[in-house]
Amino acid sequence: MFAIAITLLIIEIGVPHVGENGSLLDELAHLWPSYLAYAISFLIIGVVWANHHNRFRLISHSDQLFLVINILTLMCVAFIPFPTALLSEYIRDEAHRTTAVAVYSGTLAMNAVCFTLLWLYAATNYRLVDRRVDPSLLDAMTRRYLLGMVLYILAFVLSFLSPASSLTLNVVLALLFILPEPDSTRATRRRSAGG
Repeated sequence: MFAIAITLLIIEIGVPHVGENGSLLDELAHLWPSYLAYAISFLIIGVVWANHHNRFRLISHSDQLFLVINILTLMCVAFIPFPTALLSEYIRDEAHRTTAVAVYSGTLAMNAVCFTLLWLYAATNYRLVDRRVDPSLLDAMTRRYLLGMVLYILAFVLSFLSPASSLTLNVVLALLFILPEPDSTRATRRRSAGG
């Protein structure tokens, strides 16, 4: 599903058509909003995929509610190509830029809310998480996701005040979430070895 969402992003970058006296280089340069939106969204979907993959390594079993929250999370990810297309289409249009960035940032905020709910449901009281996982690791991950969720919501609110600042914050958050986390495998082994 993540691969499909990422693949759909590139479809929005159409091959430019050069007029009789036009320049292909100029037409390619004119597509900069599409390149920007593609790069930001590719990075964000990639980071969500990596975090989703890493979290599922810690989950030992599931239940019906967890599956429903996961479906909502995946639905939010699958929706990202639409606001990406809006962003690339309207980022240069002053009359519609704020709305396009708000829809984009709102989508990312909803992704963060769903992902955080997914993690909180699984990790609270070791409901679905492997009990050998170090509690300090669970706490660190929970704090990280809660902070990220709040900052993504802030980016959404910021989109109404400064669309450029909102997009910048979204990029910074994606870059922060791509940074390595504590080694969950080592933390699991340490706890099981220590009792």
